[in-house]
Amino acid sequence: MKKLIIPILFCAALFGSSLHLSMSANPGRINPILSTDSVSAEISQFIFNSLITYDENASIKMELAKSYEFLDNRTLLFHLRDDILWSDGERFGAKDVLFTYESIISPKLSTPYAADFKHVEKVEALDNLSVKITYKYPYFKALETWMMGILPEHILKNESSLMTSSFNQKPTGTGMFTLKKFSISSDFILEANKKYFLGSPKLDSLVYHFAPDTTTEFLMLKAGELDMGDITPLQFNRQLDKKFREKYDIHESISHSYSYVGFNLDLPKFKDAKIREALSLAIDRQELIDILLFGEGVVCTGPFLPATNAFNAEVKLPERDIKKAKELLKKAGYDEKNPFEFELVTNTGQRTYAAQILQRQLKEAGVLMKIRVMEWQAFLNTVITPRRFDAFLMGWSLGIKSDAYAIWHSESDKVGGFNLVGYKNDEVDKLIKEAERTIDEDEFGRIYRRIFALIADDKPYLFLFIPKKLTAVNKNISHVYPSIIGITHNILEWEKR
Repeated sequence: MKKLIIPILFCAALFGSSLHLSMSANPGRINPILSTDSVSAEISQFIFNSLITYDENASIKMELAKSYEFLDNRTLLFHLRDDILWSDGERFGAKDVLFTYESIISPKLSTPYAADFKHVEKVEALDNLSVKITYKYPYFKALETWMMGILPEHILKNESSLMTSSFNQKPTGTGMFTLKKFSISSDFILEANKKYFLGSPKLDSLVYHFAPDTTTEFLMLKAGELDMGDITPLQFNRQLDKKFREKYDIHESISHSYSYVGFNLDLPKFKDAKIREALSLAIDRQELIDILLFGEGVVCTGPFLPATNAFNAEVKLPERDIKKAKELLKKAGYDEKNPFEFELVTNTGQRTYAAQILQRQLKEAGVLMKIRVMEWQAFLNTVITPRRFDAFLMGWSLGIKSDAYAIWHSESDKVGGFNLVGYKNDEVDKLIKEAERTIDEDEFGRIYRRIFALIADDKPYLFLFIPKKLTAVNKNISHVYPSIIGITHNILEWEKR
């Protein structure tokens, strides 16, 4: 009897405070400057630290840096903490920051993050705890650039190739967890870093289990194999039984993406702002949310993420008004005998259903919308890239720090650019350029809220909805609450009973 009891008690002690998670794909390189897939990026953030990061309200907070100051509008000085150790016991310092920067901009390395540093003129280690960054010009993302994880110079300085280094599967970081087990298509384990400068995590380990799709993840949740996982609106509203709700709390937060209809503004039929206004008045966004997302979403009023300083809460969408929509269309020369017609192109999947709902809604205002559904790659290659469309239905990701240039500046209206609809507004162009040279966050927010209002008023898109993110978390985990930057923002404090 004793031989059976002892191993069971031992296992409970060893695994009782492990947080069981899922990963949808094998991690690539566990290296912050090379992690381009979402799984590797998530794991890297637990192993490495950056100079600064976001707090739960998306405001700047210190991490490896003790403080920072702008010496002028081009020069940023970081003062580093003096109590930080790498997980192998070596001391962190300015040489690590300089090494990370030089690695990122090295022509020997292929990393998309190099683009974030093209505005930097030089980086200098003034002493072991001071780093001075000089920008080529005032740059609005001067701080956010340094939310990049920092690498250990003492381990990697003699590596011939970071791209193929064994470090990428056996990383050494300053973060709250260290890598214990790297496996392909199997469990992936991080264990608590007892030397972490902000205090050891309450959780002993993070255990990632392979779940290639949302259905598998949901079944693993139902079986009690995971402590946390995302669930779909359908699962939330139709498939959660009493047992599931007794085991898990469901946390809601806003996702960082929106769905929209984009118009080809180079076509005469969409150049008329009154036509775009009529189409906006003819649709019922809340009905889309109720049908497609079972109510788990919010109406999208404009191009930037709610709860950030770029979001303009004063911009409201008018209620659906079929009568006014018809009046505007009639003034533009359209009626029952000569209806306004256009084709909407989208890709296969849930957007097909969204298109069908929009088609029915617009028909009530006398608008005839044809639908063309395509496979994703064909949709991109033959419709979006060559700009061969009347209108299209797509989604777009939203960042904490808004950057309007790629989508909304007229210079981005080119082949390969993301201004897919051909939007042009001289005031918006001017404000985007002005904001790019603004390092004051309050002033940046003021400019971007104006950009938000102008774009919303121009209606180059029909902004539709922002889905909610639904996360199930084991009720035995305490100190859990959602945030705009993600539910694991305070995972250092989580405890498992």
